[in-house]
Amino acid sequence: MKKVLWIIVAVLFIVVLIIGFGTWFIKKEFKEDDPEFVLQLIKEQADSKNVALSIVHNGKQLADVNSDQPLPLASTMKIIVAIEYAQQAAEGTIDPEEKVSLQELEKYYISKTDGGAHQAWIDSLNSLEQVPISEVANGMIAFSSNANTDFLINLLGVEHINDVLIQTELSAHEPIYSIGGGMFIPLTIMEEGNLSKKEALKVLEDMSLDDYRARANEIFKNWNEKPPTSEEKKESASALDMKFQKIWSDRLPRATTSDYVSLMEKLNSKQYFSKETHTFLDPVMEGLMQNPQNREWLKHAGQKGGSTAFVLTKAMYAEDKKGNRTEFAFFANDLGTIEQMQLTKKLNSFQLEILTNPSFRSKVEKILGTSNSVNQTE
Repeated sequence: MKKVLWIIVAVLFIVVLIIGFGTWFIKKEFKEDDPEFVLQLIKEQADSKNVALSIVHNGKQLADVNSDQPLPLASTMKIIVAIEYAQQAAEGTIDPEEKVSLQELEKYYISKTDGGAHQAWIDSLNSLEQVPISEVANGMIAFSSNANTDFLINLLGVEHINDVLIQTELSAHEPIYSIGGGMFIPLTIMEEGNLSKKEALKVLEDMSLDDYRARANEIFKNWNEKPPTSEEKKESASALDMKFQKIWSDRLPRATTSDYVSLMEKLNSKQYFSKETHTFLDPVMEGLMQNPQNREWLKHAGQKGGSTAFVLTKAMYAEDKKGNRTEFAFFANDLGTIEQMQLTKKLNSFQLEILTNPSFRSKVEKILGTSNSVNQTE
């Protein structure tokens, strides 16, 4: 009996030890205030070409790691949609105060594919059944609603949205296309050819990027004429296992951090786009300024991030009340699950140190100032 009791005590001790260690590990590895982690990860991952970083401070380049390497943008590409929204609003092509029913937006919503973003936006509306187009744009940026994005792509015209890439000279930026259209490709392939998932996966892997985009746009066009049923949306979401998600993620529009840091400079200057455009763009892009603490030290600031199961991206611009301007673009792909979770928690602290800490900026410039310095610094 005593032997059994000692075994039970020992097992309980081990369980408590494991739980205690696990709690300590989680607190240590996933604490938010850890800018050094981000710095070291970028340094270590630079050779993989799956991590890119560009930082400009007061017109001086502080960081340049794989800045010309195209990587998937995920939701960061929604900045381009926001710019075209603001330009059409400024020109009077669209009325930002025109009401849109949530039922109309539901047409573009695929549940369980956006991390709860669209529902979180709806929950913030306090039971409204209609919202102005300006609020749809806000939901696209502040909450990252894919449904709102596809609604705006349809409203604004994908060709006009892609004209922004030419207008802003984003030479490496791939064309934007419907998010939902891409998600529906696996299901349409299986249904058209009566194929198994394995057979459909092979078709997708062999499909060229141009054909993939064309198919996504065609699905989206048909979608607007005959919206998919709830059952079809469920079937589409269930078809997106991790192998299909990887193809979808890899074929999202790609760009370089060099492109996006130049775009952040244009937004930060308030000179590149018209004053009228900024009247509609700034309320959408600069949600950071709703925080009273940010208004104490920032003149203006805007950002947009993006993620999939494999991607983490962020583009940001800011000018503080002393006139210091900072532009930042970070893209990462093919990160491990733990690394992505860590980066998601810690990236904000890295950005804040860049904005506020001169000694940290100097350290970043020394280590990440050029792609070559990453390999040379011990």
